[in-house]
Amino acid sequence: MTKNAIELNNFTKKFGDFTAVDNISLDVKEGEIFGFLGPNGAGKSTTIRVLCTLAQPTSGSAKIAGYDLIKESAKVRENIGLVAEKMIMYERLTAAENLRFFGKLYDIPKQKLEERIDELLELVDMQKWKDTQISKFSTGMKQRINVIRALLPEPKILFMDEPTLGLDPQTTFSIRDITREINESGVTVILTTHAMTEAEALSNRVAIIDHGKIAALDTPQNLKNMISEGDISVFGTKITNLSSNLIEKIESIDVVTAVVQQDHHNLKISAKGENSLNQIIDIIRNEGGNIASITNSNEATLEDVFLAVTGKEMRDEANEKAAPIQHRHGAPKARVR
Repeated sequence: MTKNAIELNNFTKKFGDFTAVDNISLDVKEGEIFGFLGPNGAGKSTTIRVLCTLAQPTSGSAKIAGYDLIKESAKVRENIGLVAEKMIMYERLTAAENLRFFGKLYDIPKQKLEERIDELLELVDMQKWKDTQISKFSTGMKQRINVIRALLPEPKILFMDEPTLGLDPQTTFSIRDITREINESGVTVILTTHAMTEAEALSNRVAIIDHGKIAALDTPQNLKNMISEGDISVFGTKITNLSSNLIEKIESIDVVTAVVQQDHHNLKISAKGENSLNQIIDIIRNEGGNIASITNSNEATLEDVFLAVTGKEMRDEANEKAAPIQHRHGAPKARVR
C-alpha cells in the first residue's frame, strides 16, 4: 500500500485578518510528482513556505515524510529539499565550493560529500564545470547547480518552486528531464509552476488552489475531462484586425467561457454548446472582424481547466482577500493577454 509523503488536515495560515491558506486538506503519495498551481496571491507559495518550516501554520495539522510539521520540525527539515524560485548560491565560489559549503551545513561527512557532489554533477551534466566560478555560468547552468544543491542531503521530498522560470527552451527541457530522473530515483516532487504544459507533462496529479482553497484536485487528464463533460470546445481564431472592443464582444457571448489572447492576431476561445462556433463567427463578423482562420481542438488543455476554475484575469498579490470559490458554471469569463 502506497504511503503518504504529505498529509494536510484543515491546514490554515493567516496573516492578521487575511487568510492566505484556508482550511485545506490533501494527501500527496510517496513517489508522486504533485503539481501545485494557482494564480498570483492564491496561497500556493505560502503553503510551500509553511511546509518547508519557513513559517508556522495558524491551525490544522500537517505531516511531512511521516513527521509532525510543528512537533518534529527538525526531522521534517532532514527529509526535504527546496529548489527556491530565487537561486541560493555564492557567485564567487565555484560549483564544487558551493556544494561543499551547503553539504557541510547538512553535516555530511567529507568523503561522502565529495562522492555526492560528483554524483550530482554527473546527473546534470556539469562535471567539467566543477571548478568554475558560479558568476561565469549562464542562468540555466546556475539553475542546474541550484537543483542539485537541494539534493545534497538525499531528501525524500523535493519542493520545486518555479524551477524553469526565465529559462530558455533548451534549459527548460533539461530541467524537466532532470526532474523526472529525480522522481524516478524515488523522490517525491512538489512542483509549483505557472507553465501549464510543464504541470501537465510532469505531474501525476494536480491541485489548483484559489483564494486559499483547493478548487480542483485530480490527474491532469481527469481535470481536462471535467471541462469536456461540460460540452466545451476550444477554438483557435486568427483575426487580422483584432481589437480590445472585439475581444469584449466575444466575451459577452453567453456560450463563451474563456478567451485567451495569444498575440496581436490570435485568440484561443473556449465555448460550450453545439452551435457555439456559429455564434462566435457571427459576432466577429457583425463587429467588423476579419477572420483569417479558425481551428477546432477536440480536447481541453490544463490551461482551459485553470481558467475555468479560477475564472479571473489578474490578481492583486498584496491585497487580495479570501473569497468564496465560484464554480465553473458560475465563474466570470477569463481573459489572459
